[in-house]
Amino acid sequence: MQYTRLGKSGLKVSRLALGCMTYGSSTWRKWVLDEDDALPFFRQAWEAGINFFDTADMYSNGASEEVLGRALTELRIRREEVVIASKLFFPLQQSPNERGTSRKHVRHAIDDSLRRLGTDYIDLYQIHRYDTTTSMEETLEALTDLVRAGKVLYLGASSMAAWEFATFLHLAERHGLSRFVSMQNHYNLVYREEEREMIPLCRAEGIGLIPWSPLARGFLAGNRQREDKSATVRAQTDDFAERLYYQPADFQIVDRVSEVARERGVSNAQVALAWVLQQPGITAPIVGASKPHHLSDAVKALDLILTAEEMQRLQELYTPHPVLGIA
Repeated sequence: MQYTRLGKSGLKVSRLALGCMTYGSSTWRKWVLDEDDALPFFRQAWEAGINFFDTADMYSNGASEEVLGRALTELRIRREEVVIASKLFFPLQQSPNERGTSRKHVRHAIDDSLRRLGTDYIDLYQIHRYDTTTSMEETLEALTDLVRAGKVLYLGASSMAAWEFATFLHLAERHGLSRFVSMQNHYNLVYREEEREMIPLCRAEGIGLIPWSPLARGFLAGNRQREDKSATVRAQTDDFAERLYYQPADFQIVDRVSEVARERGVSNAQVALAWVLQQPGITAPIVGASKPHHLSDAVKALDLILTAEEMQRLQELYTPHPVLGIA
């Protein structure tokens, strides 16, 4: 496993992060693995050298955090060895103050996440979205309080417009508040709009990039058909993915990934993930795994170095998309 700094921070993370949205409760999403089925994937990830685990309070309505916390205990992993990332924003309850990034919600959300995870601090605490109903200053002040209290070590953000993120960075510097060290954004071969503004901004500011959906929710694995998208349980039930992808040009890119994969004698997933890993500024793509080969393919992608000609072939079919995944 390769390790690197998260942006300009001193935090060292594996070049792959295990995304824990897949683990929690199948009553939340049909494709989610319940705890007994999830544990082998935590073991496989840890044995492969992955020390970076990303979850969120809204995944399985909190059960994902609980499963992650118990898995780390079951595997007897020392807290010092692991990097836990979680997120807040989306509602878990119906009351108006149990959502967003207000000072009140931040105070309650962190304590609930710590309890579910079974730890006294979170390494990387991220705002899942920009809460337009709360001032940026209030959000930054509330998050800075968590850092000063020792409940959080580093702060991150996810999925917003580049100008919004730039404003957050400016306000933190202006007011002497804790600064975001990472951006968890939507980025893969069939969705590259982040290359226009967000990725250049993060590279210029020394922000670590930990993109979500580097395989386009499995779309780039090549198991979706133009006429029939039901190859997997997730494909059958993931309406969100269908809103993000499935344009004609997207399928052409998958075909090109398949060509390169056949030539290299590797899987589509390895090629698509290797492309992301070779993009300047990328720290650690967040990979999901519901089958053992998902993780083994991800690890193998670290050693797959694509040539400049292969990179160009993979990129040349891209067509612009509407901005997706920030709302």
